[in-house]
Amino acid sequence: MQGKRTDRIAELIRQCIGQNILSKLRDPRLGFVTITHVSVAPDLKMAKVYYTVLGDEKVRKSTEAALERSRGFLQREIAHEIKMRTTPILSFEYDLSTEDRFKIDEILKKIHNQDQANAASQ
Repeated sequence: MQGKRTDRIAELIRQCIGQNILSKLRDPRLGFVTITHVSVAPDLKMAKVYYTVLGDEKVRKSTEAALERSRGFLQREIAHEIKMRTTPILSFEYDLSTEDRFKIDEILKKIHNQDQANAASQ
């Protein structure tokens, strides 16, 4: 039963953070960021927020700094919007899985193109 509760809370936190980034954060360092998922500890004291951002390494670093700077604000907003006994402490991590998916897609496209070229030459 604990797993379902943490999943529901993680989804509420993801929605809350995403909405607040979209509507309330005005940090110019913040790039086009997407909160991909949130992982909440079983005791609900910590939450890892995974995000992606469009752009190069420089944009990613500036977005990371903006998110770290706004951590307290986002925790207060979560406490205000989600009624919990304690608000989880947020930590932000860049989600590498999206980049990995793009790399895999590129490899599969190359293989597919090579197969088509081999079939056409035979």
